[in-house]
Parts: sequence; C-alpha cells; structure tokens
Amino acid sequence: MLEGILLGLETAFSVQMLLMVIGGCLIGTFIGMLPGLGPMSIIAIMIPVAISMGDPAAALILLAGVYYGAIFGGSTSSILLNAPGVAGTVATSFDGYPMAKQGKAGKALTIAAISSFCGGTIGAVLLMVFAPALSSVALLFHSSEYFALMVVGLSAIAAFAGTGQVAKAMLMTLLGLILATVGEGALFNMPRFTMGLMDLQSGFGFVTLAMAMFAMPEALFLVLNPILSTGKSEEIKDLRITRAEARAIAPVIGRQSIQGFFIGVLPGAGATIASFLGYAVERNIATKEEQEQFGKGSIKGLAAPETANNAACTGSFVPLLTLGIPGSGTTAILLGALIALNVTPGPRLMIDEPQIFWAVIISMYIGNFVLLVLNLPLIPYIAKILSVPRNYLIPFILFFTLMGAYIGQNNATELLMLVGFGICATALRFADYPLAPLLIGFILGGMLEDNFSRSMQLYDGVSFIWERPMTLGLLVIAVILVLLPSFRARRARIRAAGIADGD
Repeated sequence: MLEGILLGLETAFSVQMLLMVIGGCLIGTFIGMLPGLGPMSIIAIMIPVAISMGDPAAALILLAGVYYGAIFGGSTSSILLNAPGVAGTVATSFDGYPMAKQGKAGKALTIAAISSFCGGTIGAVLLMVFAPALSSVALLFHSSEYFALMVVGLSAIAAFAGTGQVAKAMLMTLLGLILATVGEGALFNMPRFTMGLMDLQSGFGFVTLAMAMFAMPEALFLVLNPILSTGKSEEIKDLRITRAEARAIAPVIGRQSIQGFFIGVLPGAGATIASFLGYAVERNIATKEEQEQFGKGSIKGLAAPETANNAACTGSFVPLLTLGIPGSGTTAILLGALIALNVTPGPRLMIDEPQIFWAVIISMYIGNFVLLVLNLPLIPYIAKILSVPRNYLIPFILFFTLMGAYIGQNNATELLMLVGFGICATALRFADYPLAPLLIGFILGGMLEDNFSRSMQLYDGVSFIWERPMTLGLLVIAVILVLLPSFRARRARIRAAGIADGD
C-alpha cells in the first residue's frame, strides 16, 4: 500500500494531473449549480475530450473531478432556489432552502461546503484503506439485498414528515411509487399506464418531477402573492458558523462520512440513497427539540445529506475500480470511458495499473481541497442571488426550471408535464402535504421494482426473504424504522402522563 501511495503521489502531483483536477472541479462545480445539468450529462459530453488525451490516469482524474465537483456544487441550487437538479442533492433542500428563506443563505452554503469537503476527504481515506477488502463484501449483495435496502429507504419516510403528518407522508410515498410504474416495466418490455403516448414510454423524467415538486411551486407562490413578489429577499448575513454550530455538526459529519461511504460501496445504492438515509438517521437519533427543527432550517438536517452524498460518491469508486461494476449511472459512464481507453477495471487493476488506481485516490484529496478553496470565497457572491428583487427572481427560477426539464429528456412534452405536476404540487402544498416523500418514492420505486423482479425470477417466488439472512435482516430493520416513531410517541405520552400524575 505504501508503494502504491508513493506512486499515486508522484503521478497526481505532476503539473498535468493537477490541471486535470482543478479543471474537472471547476467544470463540475458550475455545472452542478445549474438545475437540470447533472454530472451524467457533462461527463457524457466530455468523454471524447478525455479519450483524446490518450492518458487513462489523466482522463479518469478529469472525469472524477467533474463527478464530485458536480455533487459538491449541486447543493447551491437546492439551497438558494429549492431546485435540486441532481437526485443526490434533493435532501439538501429540505433544510437548506428554509435556512435561505430565513436570511441564512451564506451560513447554509458554508455548512454545505464544509460538510461536503469532510465527507469527500474522509471517504477518500476509507477508500485508500478499505478498497481491496470492501470489494469482496460488495459481491455479497445480490438483487434481494438491494430490494431490502430500497425498502429500508422507503421505511424512513417518517423522518421527512412533520408532527402528525406520517399518514400524509405515507400517502405521498405511495403516489411516488405509482408514478414510478409509468413506462416500460422491469419484468416485461411492455409500456404501462402510458395512455398511448409515446413520450411516456420511458416514464417520467427525474429532473422534471424534481423541478415540479420544488422549484415550480416556489415560483407560483411568488406569483400568487404579489406582496412577496415585489419585495426583496431577506438580508444575507451570518456567513460564518459559530463554535457551537461547529460542535453540533461535527458528530453528524463523522457519522455520515462513514455511513455514506459504506452505502456508496454497494453497487446501485449511490449518493441518493446515502443522502436520504443520512437525513433519516440523524432526525431519528436527534432530541425531540432538534427533531422539531428538521425541515425548518436545521443545521444537522443540512450537514447530514451533504456529508453522506459526497462520501458515497467516493465510495462508489470501490466497486468501479476493484470489481469493474458501476455503482450508479455516472460511474457506468466512467466505466465506459475506461474501457474505451483500454483499461479494464477489476481485481487486477491495483496490480496491473497501480499508477491509475492510486493516482485517482490521491487526486480525490487534492480535488476536495480545491473545491473548498474555490467555493468558500465565492459564498458571499453566490448568496447574493437572493438579494435580487423577487419579481426578477421569478422568471430566473422559471427559466432554469424549464431549461432543466427540457435538457433532461430533450423533449418538449416534458415542459407540459412540468407545468401540470407543478400546479398539482402547489395545490398539495396548500393542503399541507409533504412533497419530499413523493420524490423519494419515485426515485426508489424503479430500483425497488427492478430488484424485486430479479429476486422473484431467481427464487421462483418470495422465498428469497427467508432464504437470504441479509435480506431478512434488512427487512427487520425496515419494520423497526416504521414502528420506531410510534413507539417514541407512545413513550413520550406515558412520560407526560406520569409527570402530570406526579404534579
């Protein structure tokens, strides 16, 4: 390992590689800030550029820099505009946007930058130490375990619901699962619930639904409330975090760096699952007073998903580099780029091409530092977006929302869907329904169905539930997560009754 690290340092600190890291991070950060233009799109565009270099190490370092740079910068649109263009930053908007509305946009961006840096850096340390061993653990997970993991993700929806809103959250999750069934199914290559429309054959686009659930209602709320539309946004202040806030988020960053990394190691899980589970775990272990702040501008609720998604991005390189298995859509594109450069990722990569393996890991340390240096000085200027008068901000939000939806599928029908879903989402917000569970159900629904279908085919039924101990264990955890809020509420009522009797 020591020889590999020294070789990686020698390769990564060459002038060419440093330029690749800085260039990739810059491109990724600015692309991530634009809702709708996620890392998959820009990496796909840049593959010909990377291949033309001819150097596999330089190409992978450039593309990897774009990947974690986009996730790093993706929090900006989520926090400032409530417009998460990447699935991995959806959970960031739950508390980041409320903080921005309270005039704490600078503080929110600072917390996001620090959490992202720590998550990515700790993830890089874990990748360096555990990559060879974790590759064998990742192989133990089959489709039945992934199905159970998706159920665990869905069972955590209580964490995204306010007090007394669990039933509404369950209903919205079910609606998200229903929307995920539109299009071609996992078992049969036949379109479902498309009403004869060819544009629905591939289902609803994530970017379209995300924009409709979050960004479009914000713009419509401003239009429907002329008093808000003509005023200016809240004054931007408190760009720095206090010592008390740093102490509060430090354990969150530590826990979610480790949890996010290990979730990222599992092929197919990725930054989205890591961010949702990170948010759910932190809310469930928080005190009652802290739980009340989640969804209203909690610094822990912001730090958790930002740390977890960046750590998961680093973790996703474990199956890619050691097994040749892409852990997400983005790493699948990276795998294609490596194959095009005549590099075969797998167990022998560390032996046959050690300079590539270790240079990529060392470049992650450099990249995370570069991202922090790039982002922290820009925070006061980025946050000034909110000082724009709101009657100018409305067309700005609508433009990026419509552009993101169109670019996502390159289809004008997406714009009609966006407007339709946006109006429905606005009505649901007026009725006080949480919208986050709907998007969670939609994101996890496709993966849930795919893995359940494969498991059913392999085991000719549902016997995989009790035949595979890990699957059963994960499903038990899911049941506990569903029952835990009710148990805690009952215990609180008994405690309150006891105090009342004592009085």
